[in-house]
Amino acid sequence: MTIAHWCLFAAALLHVASKFPLGAAMAREGGGYDNRNPRAQQDRLTTGWARRAKAVHENQIESFPLFAAGVLVATTAAPRSELTDWLALAYIGARLVYPVMYLADLGALRSLVWSVGYFASLALLASPAWL
Repeated sequence: MTIAHWCLFAAALLHVASKFPLGAAMAREGGGYDNRNPRAQQDRLTTGWARRAKAVHENQIESFPLFAAGVLVATTAAPRSELTDWLALAYIGARLVYPVMYLADLGALRSLVWSVGYFASLALLASPAWL
């Protein structure tokens, strides 16, 4: 398995990791975590931090398909490319920093970090053109 494939696995685990701040916010607001209807509870979150925690989780899920497609395209075109591995690592790095920036309400830095992950995914998708 390549580094890029391990990054794809790690990105899948980030779905769960991104839920921890949201779960904490849900537990603090509204009398505990509602496991019977968590999405309705998430829609009722009111504080800025709690709403940002929800956005972090949703954005992680939204960013995954583009990255997954990029890794699969890139590793099919060039199974052992160092560039593919670096782009995948850039995505993972960005996705680890992104929640911190979002939860801290650092909008400009958050957008910059998001851009790194997004363009890494796009580069992976386009990599067969230059690999």
